[in-house]
Amino acid sequence: MLSDARTRSIVIQCLLVAAVIGAASLLVTTTFTNLQTRGIPIGFDFLTMPSRIVISEAILSYKSRDPYYWAIVVGLANTVFISALVIVFSSVLGLIVGVTRLSSNPLAAGTCRVWVEIARNSPPIVLLIFLYSLWWKVLPPVGQALNPVPGVFASMRGVMVPSLHISMATAGVALILVAGLLVLAARLAGGLRKFRSALSWAAAAVILFGLWMADVGFSIDWPVFAGSNFRGGLELTPELSTILIGLTIYTTGFIAEIVRGGVLSVGSGQLDAGRSVGLSRAQILRLIVIPQMLRVIVPPLNSQYINVVKNSTLAIAVGYPDFLAVMNTIISKSSHSIEGVFIILGVYLALNLTLSSAANWYNRRIAIVER
Repeated sequence: MLSDARTRSIVIQCLLVAAVIGAASLLVTTTFTNLQTRGIPIGFDFLTMPSRIVISEAILSYKSRDPYYWAIVVGLANTVFISALVIVFSSVLGLIVGVTRLSSNPLAAGTCRVWVEIARNSPPIVLLIFLYSLWWKVLPPVGQALNPVPGVFASMRGVMVPSLHISMATAGVALILVAGLLVLAARLAGGLRKFRSALSWAAAAVILFGLWMADVGFSIDWPVFAGSNFRGGLELTPELSTILIGLTIYTTGFIAEIVRGGVLSVGSGQLDAGRSVGLSRAQILRLIVIPQMLRVIVPPLNSQYINVVKNSTLAIAVGYPDFLAVMNTIISKSSHSIEGVFIILGVYLALNLTLSSAANWYNRRIAIVER
């Protein structure tokens, strides 16, 4: 029977699977036995117990008497929040820096090149610590806060920006309207491509009309200096601002190089064709260069976005309570190290797989289909 190649292959694979299962069972059994012998608890029951830990800043409501699972959610929300901001800002800046580096203006091109070289050749943790140390030496006390633009103040205590107050009813109505319009747009996009702009304006008008009909609203809370501190607005602490600025500078350097490679991948004949029909440089960039380079830059951009999520763990160096920092505190307090490590691995795996899936879906959408 083993003389048949197909049967021999199946037998070998079955033996390998059995060996892996046996080794995993031995590892788990030995671990459980050793933990029970030493009196160390194991299991996920601790997640529903009061955490009694302090999270210095969070975008979700949190109190120390909340259970462990909610503390994990709060830390995860902080990581997603900072990663999303870094991805958005570094993508916009990377596009600008990457295109400007190809400019014929030597000052603009040289400045962007210096940015790229500094970002690519600096360890991110050193960059974060450097920026964090500058924070206390460069910015003035809160009473003399800088006011670079109306409504924005920067001082040693952080950056104050206007915040948008929106009720749960408003958010719910907006989400329902947006979801419905997205479904409608997805059905119509195939046959009504030339009306895409008109559909976008119509969608925005429908959302605003729906919010007005629901009699729900929103307001902007402006920061105002009163007494010895600012009141109102949204406070970006020095820790949050440092990790946001540092990772944005660092990631922008890599994205700029990806964009520069994408622009150079577009043939010069395409640009000449655009000039020959009277398009401006901005129109050539928007209508010819960017659509074609997206097919080239999306896969490497996906890797950079995954790196942003992983580099967010460096927030622990400046004291920002991201997901990893919260999990370290939970592991130290609860003694459930194995469960904590599994949660950390599972969460980061889920985040990165979600990012990869979204990027791969978009890459398939813009790929050239050969018939």
